[in-house]
Amino acid sequence: MSIDWEKKETAGLLREVREKKPLVHCITNYVTVNDCANALLAVGAAPVMADDIGEVADIAALAHALVLNIGTLNARTVQSMLAAGRKAAELRRPVILDPVGAGASGLRTETARELLRALPFAVIRGNVSEIKALIAGSGTTRGVDADEKDWAADGVDGVAAVAGALARRTGAVVAVTGVTDIVSDGTRVLAIRNGHALMSRITGSGCMLTAVIGAFCGAAPDRILDAVGAAVCAMGLAGEQAAARAAKDRVGTGSFRTYLIDSLSLMDEAALAGGMQLERRA
Repeated sequence: MSIDWEKKETAGLLREVREKKPLVHCITNYVTVNDCANALLAVGAAPVMADDIGEVADIAALAHALVLNIGTLNARTVQSMLAAGRKAAELRRPVILDPVGAGASGLRTETARELLRALPFAVIRGNVSEIKALIAGSGTTRGVDADEKDWAADGVDGVAAVAGALARRTGAVVAVTGVTDIVSDGTRVLAIRNGHALMSRITGSGCMLTAVIGAFCGAAPDRILDAVGAAVCAMGLAGEQAAARAAKDRVGTGSFRTYLIDSLSLMDEAALAGGMQLERRA
């Protein structure tokens, strides 16, 4: 398969999201919940942000994918995550974990590991410090951000090895986002170089990405690796487009955040195929 054809096939998953309009159930953090919902609508999916334990199993039964995000962690929503996750797993719907801040506190690290023990995740998406914390049980995460030392020490090959190790341990596709995004199922590895530094200067770009991954997995549950790769490329390319527009308009990060969602909503598969910087490394 040629590189151009492969990119076209991967980008075609955006069309599938828009045609199928998957319902994505998000139990996510209250800092970014609105942005996550709008990012899902922008790519053509339907969001539902239900987190009360009295209804999460019913909502999970209706949804095409479930996203669990521990960004604003509390005991109430952990129980909701477990209940929703069990129902989604029973129905074989993809469940996506965003272990925000794992490694920053014992509670966050142990909660993420508890979820991993209890639920069969299709995807785990985090920065390199969070992913290393899930493997080691401790980490050097700076709040919800990666420790820069982790990227400096590991490099692309090292991050790919970390992603592959967690993928083999859990059976999930692992996406590690950073300077170069790495996606691995334990055997195959995608390296993605889309994105812009401004994405790290707004709250929620990572949470939005995890929600968008839920949309792509909900539309293509039999192609999880490709779905994650397409979602990561789409979000990164939207960041590049938003940054270019912000620079042209001479505006700051508030407008960039809006432009990011605009770029997701205006993107089509031809633009995604032409703009994605995706390399298969294995």
